[in-house]
Parts: sequence; C-alpha cells; structure tokens
Amino acid sequence: MSILIAEIDACDREACLDRWRAAFGRPPPKHLSLPFLKRVLIWEAQNKALGGVSAKTVRRLKQIASGKTVPAAAKPGSFLVREWNGRTYQVEVIDGGYLMDGKTWRSLSAIARHITGAHWSGPRFFGVQ
Repeated sequence: MSILIAEIDACDREACLDRWRAAFGRPPPKHLSLPFLKRVLIWEAQNKALGGVSAKTVRRLKQIASGKTVPAAAKPGSFLVREWNGRTYQVEVIDGGYLMDGKTWRSLSAIARHITGAHWSGPRFFGVQ
C-alpha cells in the first residue's frame, strides 16, 4: 500500500487525471487542486485495499445528503445511565424528550448541562450515537 501511495504522490497532474478516470470512470470535476486529486486517489486506493465503508455507513451518508433525519439511537422506553462526580444519573427516553428525576427535558444536552454545569454534547455525554 505504501508503494501505491508513493506512486500517486509522485504523479503530475496528467497522471492524476488518468488515474482518476480509471478509478471513477469519468473525469474529475474541474478546478480541483493537484494535492486534492492525490488525496482522493489515495483514499480510493485505501478503500479498495481495506474493503471500503460499510453498507450501514453508506445508507446513513445518503440519508444525511438527502436531508432526511437520521433515526435516533435511543428509542422510547430506553434508559441512559451516566456516573458523574460519584453520582449515578438515570435518564428515561420518552416520546418527545427525556425524563430524569421526575422532570421532563427536551434534550440530552440540557440534561448534561444541568448535571455538569458546563456545555456538553448530550449524546456524547451519555455515550449514544
């Protein structure tokens, strides 16, 4: 793989354009810089050698690109648990929000901010995707 990367890195613009056509079956978009062409060609070579991205990742990328919402990882009825400063917090996922200590919250980020006193990504704080 490192030999192929070195070969691509040593290519001039014409060689990169030829490699692009061979790899993708069409010419690259106009006005791409030579370093960018090389990075894409190296990425494509690595994808082929390592098996590419998963079908699940392709589906999610297509959903995002089309503007569709990506389904939430935690469904109503699920519980999220996080320990913070010696205390364990349990959050129940409900329709339209979250329930913690008898109070309804609209977002995990608001709960994380309440718990920590600082701005956190709620999904990251609770370990959900």
